[in-house]
Amino acid sequence: MIHWLSENGRTFLWALALSVAVWIAAVTAADPDEERAFTIALEPVGQDSSLVILGELPTEVEVTLRAPRSVWTRLESQETPTTATVDLSGLSAGKHTVNVQVTVKESPARIVSTSPASFDVTLEPLETRAFPVDITINGQPAVGYQAGDVSLSASEVIISGAKSIVDRVARTRVVVNLTGTRESVNQTLDVQALDANNRPLTGLSVNPQSTLVTLPVTQQGGYRDVAVKVVIHGQVANGYLLTKLSVFPPIITVYSTDPKLVENIPGVIETQPLELRGASEDIITRLALILPEGVSVVGEQNVQVQVGIDPIQSNLTLSKIKVEAVGLLEGLLAIISPAEVDVILSGPAPLLDTLLLQDIRVVVDVSGLAPGAYQLTPRVEILVADIIVESILPNTVQVVISIAPTVTPEP
Repeated sequence: MIHWLSENGRTFLWALALSVAVWIAAVTAADPDEERAFTIALEPVGQDSSLVILGELPTEVEVTLRAPRSVWTRLESQETPTTATVDLSGLSAGKHTVNVQVTVKESPARIVSTSPASFDVTLEPLETRAFPVDITINGQPAVGYQAGDVSLSASEVIISGAKSIVDRVARTRVVVNLTGTRESVNQTLDVQALDANNRPLTGLSVNPQSTLVTLPVTQQGGYRDVAVKVVIHGQVANGYLLTKLSVFPPIITVYSTDPKLVENIPGVIETQPLELRGASEDIITRLALILPEGVSVVGEQNVQVQVGIDPIQSNLTLSKIKVEAVGLLEGLLAIISPAEVDVILSGPAPLLDTLLLQDIRVVVDVSGLAPGAYQLTPRVEILVADIIVESILPNTVQVVISIAPTVTPEP
C-alpha cells in the first residue's frame, strides 16, 4: 500500500484537486456570487449615560456585500438582514476614533467595504441646569388697544446637553408678537435657549419645550372698531355684471372724547355714495366716511374701494355665412359644398350685439392643392377680440378643385 501511494500519490492529489475544482465550479455556476451596495441605519451602543455626544454622528452607512444568490434571497426576505453599530462602551470624555461594525444575519457572505468605516466622536459630560423663561414682546396692539400682564404656564425650564454648550446658555425666552392685534393672546410658544449675543443655541434638550402664553388685550375707553359699508348708487351698463366689491380697510377704529358717542354707533360707518350708473369697466377709487358729529377716525380718513365689472357672457348664431377659398393656384377653380355654413359664437354680450357681418369671415385653405375632391375644415376669422368660435355647422365642407375653363375672346 505504501509502495502504491509512493508511486501514485502525486496522481491521486492531482485527481483530488481537480475534483474539488470541478465541484466548486459546479456549485458556483448553480449559485453564483453577487455583489450589491446598500444603505443601512447606524446605531450607537454602549454610551455612558453621564456622557453626551458633541455634534452629530453619521446616521447611516453604505455597505457593499458579496454573497451567493441564494443568500441574497434569504436576506431580502428579512426585515433587518444587516445591522451597523458603533460601540461607545468604555469611552471616557474626549475625542475618540470609533469603527463601524456590520453584522450579516445570513452566511456565507463577505463584507467588501463599509463607508464610512470609522469616524471621530467627541464625548462630553452631561450638564443639566434650570433657567427662568423671559418674555420678549414685539410690536404694539392696534390703536385704541392696550396689553395687560402676561403669564406663562411654565416660568422655568430644564436645559440638558453637552457641558460646553450648556455653559454658553445665557437665558431662555419666548417671543410674543402683538403688532396690530385686537385680540388677547392665548398661544403655546416654543422656548428658545440663547447665548450672550441673543443667538439661538442648538444641540440642547429643553424641558418643557413650550409654554402657554396668556396676555389680555383690551380696547380703551372712547375707541371702537366698526365695519365699513359702501353705499352704491345706480346700476352698471346693460350687458355688464357687478362681480366684485371690496373695501380696504374693511374695519376702522373710531374715537371720541365722549365714549357714549361711539357706543351709540350701530356697528357700521357708511361711505359717500359710489356712482355706478352706466359703468362698464373696473373701478378703483377712494371714498370719504360719513361720521357722526364728535367722532373721528383713527388713521386714514377715507377708504379704498375696488369694484369689478365684467361683461355678461352670451351666445350668438350666425346663419348662412359664405365660405371662401384662399390660396387657390392660378388657373384652377374651386367649388365648395355647402357654400354656406352656420357659426356659433360666444363672448361678451355688448360685443356680440355690435358684431357686423363684415367683421366675420369663413375660409378654407386650399394652398398647393391639385385638382381633385377634398374634405376640409373651415376656419373662422373674426376682426373683434374676445369673441370665441364655439362651433361651425357643418364642421367640414367638400371642395372640388378643377381646371378653370379657357375663355376665347371674340374677334
